[in-house]
Amino acid sequence: MKFIGYIFLFFAPLFAMAQTRMDALLKALGDSQSDYVFVIAHRGDWRNAPENSVAAIEGAATMGVDMVEIDIQKTKDSGYVLMHDNSVDRMTDKHGFISQYTVEELKSFRLKNADGSMSKETVCTLEEALLACKDRVLVNIDKGDAYIKDIIPIIEKTGTKRQVVIKGRHSPEKVEALFKESEGMLYMPVFDLDKTNAEKEIADFLSARKPFAVEVIFNTDKFPALAFISEIRKQNSRVWVNTLWDSLCGGHTDDKSLSDPDANWGWVLTQGATMIQTDRPKELIRYLEKKGLRKL
Repeated sequence: MKFIGYIFLFFAPLFAMAQTRMDALLKALGDSQSDYVFVIAHRGDWRNAPENSVAAIEGAATMGVDMVEIDIQKTKDSGYVLMHDNSVDRMTDKHGFISQYTVEELKSFRLKNADGSMSKETVCTLEEALLACKDRVLVNIDKGDAYIKDIIPIIEKTGTKRQVVIKGRHSPEKVEALFKESEGMLYMPVFDLDKTNAEKEIADFLSARKPFAVEVIFNTDKFPALAFISEIRKQNSRVWVNTLWDSLCGGHTDDKSLSDPDANWGWVLTQGATMIQTDRPKELIRYLEKKGLRKL
């Protein structure tokens, strides 16, 4: 018993540190005027581990990202596993739709690395993923709004409700109906700025609800609605931009940022973005640190 006590005393500061960082992240998340820029790792650290795997989540957390984005699919026995595609063809050496397999069967499938080689990682469940995130990083469950009633018990079981972000394109009334049983969970609306009446739709949503952030998508970097991003900030919401591919960020992508970060990530920042989802989290963190935008 004395030995166990020594172990606890040794690791207690580490537990406190993890908790303190999560508290700091949540505080910054609720402060739209803070200059801290959140880095969201798309499908985790998929360059060094299979996408949507426990290893990818842990790698991203160790790297220092603030949030990981994961994708979920429903199984034959109504369980939930991480996978972007609705089939296992691309990410495993098996074939077929996820809905054709049980969780137990999928758990035996090994995942492929980005280069196509087989890894030691296997398909993971939503519960396993959330436990890997717990008290370490925030987590955006993509497609989560489609299964919200099913996954709330999993989120509550893992004690990660305050860390989970669900996003969607629902009206304020629909959001109220969907999330009435999940008080405290973070919801973020998504809007296409290129769409006609986008500004009015955003303004209407912001007047009805006060989201911590608004995700904006835009295919070009030259149109009047871009100026409306500053209005979102004035309404005490952060602005989330994806720099994954051209049509999401007006062409100011991660790959272009590697050779000219100021003209791409820097441009996104000047538009008012304070949350960036990226496929290059390590490089983005380094860039933001040089700008002094990573101090909690």
